[in-house]
Amino acid sequence: MRGTIFSVLIAAAASGCVTTTPPTAVHQPMTARPPARNEVLPGNGAIYRASHVRPLFEDRRARFVGDTLTINIVEKTQATKKSNSAAERSQTFDVTVPTLIGLPGKSAQGIVVSADDSSKFSGKGQSEANNNFTGTITVTVIETLPNGNLLVSGEKLMAINQGEEFIRFSGVVNPIHITPANTVTSTQVADARIEYKANGYIDSAQVMGWLAKFFLTFLPF
Repeated sequence: MRGTIFSVLIAAAASGCVTTTPPTAVHQPMTARPPARNEVLPGNGAIYRASHVRPLFEDRRARFVGDTLTINIVEKTQATKKSNSAAERSQTFDVTVPTLIGLPGKSAQGIVVSADDSSKFSGKGQSEANNNFTGTITVTVIETLPNGNLLVSGEKLMAINQGEEFIRFSGVVNPIHITPANTVTSTQVADARIEYKANGYIDSAQVMGWLAKFFLTFLPF
């Protein structure tokens, strides 16, 4: 029994030391292969071939599954919230013992009891958030919607020393917003999901251990 418990603890400790890919909320899959083409295109006796995917005079904007599209991430958000509240209450209570005739407790007659109660509350709160995210990522068209919009998704992985950085993006792009250079701004992407996460020993050091989380659930303070 002791050996089983010891082995479980060792396995849990080892699993905590292994770096894994951080979870994501970006649309899956994050890449797609284009459909297979026929090796020999059927000849129809004309210069124009309907089965040709890229005509001679067609631009190179993304429109098919497997095409790539460059996203210029330009996200800047600013939000401010302020709140004030105040409450005040005052109360006075007086009791006078009248003259007692023929009843016990004459020694208490004429006593005046007075009580005052006052409470005051004042609260203020302020919250402010500023976020700025700029960059460039190239994504892949993973689905062409019936109305012509493109569902895109992609990931960029950068390994720096002993850490890894992940930039992920997904959303729905209207082909009208795609420039001749095959780029689109992130502010023109619907249902955009943008992530910037890191993975490494520096980030692992900022995460509470499983044993500390276990005991934290039983602490009343």
